[in-house]
Amino acid sequence: MPSTTGESSHAFALRVLTTGMAQIDASEILPNEHVQEMAAAGRVTQLHRGHAYAEEGDRFEIDGQTFEVTDVTHRTLGDLTDEDAKREGSEDLAAYRDRLEAVHDDFEWDDDSEVVRHSFEQANDQ
Repeated sequence: MPSTTGESSHAFALRVLTTGMAQIDASEILPNEHVQEMAAAGRVTQLHRGHAYAEEGDRFEIDGQTFEVTDVTHRTLGDLTDEDAKREGSEDLAAYRDRLEAVHDDFEWDDDSEVVRHSFEQANDQ
């Protein structure tokens, strides 16, 4: 996976091997500009996706701010709580479910559906 920072493939591979971190594009975790803006403002600190799109320690940038993925956890939709919904920018779990149904064609909430939580925070070295 090439770096988005313009470094050579060799330098990228060496950095990943020595630090365990990769610089990824924010859109890998945060699928649209609105969600990215909410993350930059601190209103979104995690996002559940259907698959793992990052690994713990990976970093991404939004508007010059660097964020680090702090946790990647496999869960089911039934595991989600109101607190999870709030961390994803929704008022509560019911609003989160409504949002998912509005943005995904043919989406039907199934408590047993597997998802992956990507938690992140602004990097400490900012």
